[in-house]
Amino acid sequence: MSRIAELFAKKNKNVLSVYFTAGYPSLDSTLQVLDALQEAGADLVEVGMPYSDPLADGPVIQASGGVALAGGMTIAKLFEQLRGFRGHIHIPVILMGYMNPVLQYGFERFCAEAAKVGVDGLILPDLPMYEFETEYGPIVKKYGLDFIFLVTPETSETRIRQLDTLSTGFLYAVSSSSTTGKDKDMAMQQTYFDRLRQLNLLNPVLVGFGIKDRATFQAASLNASGAIIGTAYIKALEGATDIKGVTRQFINSVLS
Repeated sequence: MSRIAELFAKKNKNVLSVYFTAGYPSLDSTLQVLDALQEAGADLVEVGMPYSDPLADGPVIQASGGVALAGGMTIAKLFEQLRGFRGHIHIPVILMGYMNPVLQYGFERFCAEAAKVGVDGLILPDLPMYEFETEYGPIVKKYGLDFIFLVTPETSETRIRQLDTLSTGFLYAVSSSSTTGKDKDMAMQQTYFDRLRQLNLLNPVLVGFGIKDRATFQAASLNASGAIIGTAYIKALEGATDIKGVTRQFINSVLS
């Protein structure tokens, strides 16, 4: 059983996943942030691989990626930083990013290295379902990695079921069709959440985009197994010198 499957087997409500950008707020802070998130009580971590032309990221995450890239963050550098991290990080860790830099690195080489260092899964929002099925999925499976697809309020029932069948770990439910960090009224999305719940999906569902505090986390968790916070946490990290303290305060504000 994968670490992600173990997590959901033990806890199927109020699961908190936190996204941060590798190499932000500084190039050498990746492991400090991972440590701080685990210690503060995050259940799952998504490590963002910065990219110059993100499709779904709002201005805050884009800016953090720009800082990380300017500081020298690359996929190779990230894997170098992650070597040995399983000696002290026990919660599931997912790499999230875009296909262009992964293809430049080499897709199979990327999956092999991710598995070798102890990464649990991947989220690559711009990898089409058909290409995953025919070309890339078998490689992901070969290296024992989970792969998480995204669905939106506009995704048809047929396609949601297809993506659910292809996903392992969980299904990422984008709260609305916009970029990360936009304010969302979770109540306005109730029809969408009801529809997902009634589909009796194979995978647990985590809600992302617009989750920023205790109220939005609780609202999302009423309709799913939990939620994903990214932009609000990256805002909290901006200029932080005490990463552990800032992280503890932020996670406490969401969970307590």
